[in-house]
Amino acid sequence: MNAFPLDSEGRCALCRGGFRGFDAVYCFGSYEGPLRDLIHLYKYGKIKTLARPLGDLLAAAIPRHERFDAVTPVPLHWLRRWQRGFNQSELLARDIARRTGIPVVRPLRRLRSTSVQAGLSNTRRRQNVAGAFGCRPILAKRILLVDDVLTTGATAAACALALKRAGAARVTLLTVARVDRRFHSSRAAAQHSIRGELV
Repeated sequence: MNAFPLDSEGRCALCRGGFRGFDAVYCFGSYEGPLRDLIHLYKYGKIKTLARPLGDLLAAAIPRHERFDAVTPVPLHWLRRWQRGFNQSELLARDIARRTGIPVVRPLRRLRSTSVQAGLSNTRRRQNVAGAFGCRPILAKRILLVDDVLTTGATAAACALALKRAGAARVTLLTVARVDRRFHSSRAAAQHSIRGELV
């Protein structure tokens, strides 16, 4: 088992091999500490007003040389949206659109409800979202796909593949935070080792 699945540039094996549906990824910071707490308050504490300060962080992560034709959020299944009361990614996408003047489009939709991704392995995450998204035909060629957190990229990859099948030429993922799999995996391995010594 590789305890450090990202290379020195932060790319996983799937990204290095070109197996992701998206073409580039930009994130503001690491999913830990105060940033993780802020995202949890926004997403699970349902403090929707945090969309604007989180939008500040998203805007700071966009390179100035990048150009986009449309912004689109990762969609929630209607049941989860009803339970939460809002789609956190859609509020972030609207904030980015307001700041940049790039129009928001919503061609993506969840075709089926999926299990919560947290706690699933990389393989199970990909299986969980495989075929879960549909997309209407789109004219915009350069899409900025917005979400709150990037973990393994399984959900974003499924969305990006649907967008490309619908006509997008390039899909760039933008998230507030990214789970650093190098540290996450090394901590998990250390905890496993400690548990083994205690048994």
